[in-house]
Amino acid sequence: MKYHVITLGCQMNLSDSERVISVLDEAGYEWTDNEDEAGLIGILACSVRQKAIDKVYSRIHKWNKWKNNKNLITFISGCMLPDDHEKFLKLFDITFQMKDLPTLPELISQYGITTPTHLKSGIDPHNENIEEFWNVAPNYQSDFEAFIPIQNGCDKFCTYCAVPYTRGREVSRPSKDILAEVALLVAQGFKSITLLGQNVNSYGLDKKGEEITFPQLLREIGELGNRMKKEFWLYFTSPHPRDMTDEVIEVIAQYPVLGKQIHLPMQSGDDKVLMRMNRKHNMEKYRHIVQTIRTLIPEATLFTDVIVGFTGETEEQFANTQKAFHEFKFNMSYTAIYSPRPGATSHRWVDDIPQDEKKRRLHALTEDLREHSLPYNQALIGKTMRVLVRGTDRKEGHLSSHTEGKLIVRFASTDESLVGQFVDLKITAATDFSMEGELVTVKTVSLT
Repeated sequence: MKYHVITLGCQMNLSDSERVISVLDEAGYEWTDNEDEAGLIGILACSVRQKAIDKVYSRIHKWNKWKNNKNLITFISGCMLPDDHEKFLKLFDITFQMKDLPTLPELISQYGITTPTHLKSGIDPHNENIEEFWNVAPNYQSDFEAFIPIQNGCDKFCTYCAVPYTRGREVSRPSKDILAEVALLVAQGFKSITLLGQNVNSYGLDKKGEEITFPQLLREIGELGNRMKKEFWLYFTSPHPRDMTDEVIEVIAQYPVLGKQIHLPMQSGDDKVLMRMNRKHNMEKYRHIVQTIRTLIPEATLFTDVIVGFTGETEEQFANTQKAFHEFKFNMSYTAIYSPRPGATSHRWVDDIPQDEKKRRLHALTEDLREHSLPYNQALIGKTMRVLVRGTDRKEGHLSSHTEGKLIVRFASTDESLVGQFVDLKITAATDFSMEGELVTVKTVSLT
């Protein structure tokens, strides 16, 4: 039977999908890029954004109509709120939590027979049996870029966020397994590796005395890089300012393989809004982290996440976020318009910022970002930079790459054998959010 899987949402769902594909391949199912010819179709959902859930409903209504003319089994998993999970029980043939992935082939073979596993409702808050899921070897969808889950769930309970209700409480993956996966990927020639978690820098805190901490994990990977003498960049996402320690930044500064790019979600530049969001950090704490990064890793790029139009956000409070943009001079911001999510605390509050005003604030922050990203990129013109080639660019006859700081650089070339390789580019031009360069040389660097 041929199968097709659609992945919605963040990099965590993408990583999960690689394990879903691995399980189905092992069970003898055959992947197809064309969902029309599949007899088994699955989707990894994301309840964090309503748009993603709307896409699920659109897909399943189409697939259920197909059943009038063909044999088709549908399944759903991923990052789902309990309410969404209950509704999908009636629409999909099979629903399961990701921790139960190893049982999926059995569920498919038993389809048509009502089983407790199939009809289990709700989300397990304790993530029991999650290690069985982690033990599934992923089918990496790239041969040079990989994502490694190091934890699952979240204990922070930000008032706008659904993740604690979709993935349960924080559980850390055994460090020996993480390090083994990193070592395997590096030995196989992977060039970019990203550690994934809802709050990666709280790694190990749920197993005090039994596990190493996040900076210790990074140090182990740094030492592994030194021993293996292979060129790669290791990143992580997403950290939480509350748990970001100076030690994390010190370790990144020390080891060449730890990518000099830090994604540090701010969400708002106003302390009162941060309190309503239950972020458990204030701007003084955030400022200290940024100052430490600038001091210890001056070459590092800084990315952030921001929500505009959160319930009750005043013009003055939004202006404080704008001030923070001018102070910290982010290289990139993933800015989102606030929308209430069922299950999250703020869903009970009045969504009192008009949509047009939310859009205005979004555009204003984008312009603030451009004001600093363009001069930063322009200052790199004339410099030679190491980049990782990631694929063809939208501009015909060009390839796309990114720097160690994850800044996009395109360059003229049709040599697709360079994809997945490190090359040196001389920066020749810059725009707000990307640059252009000329190929200088292709070489392999041996780390000593």
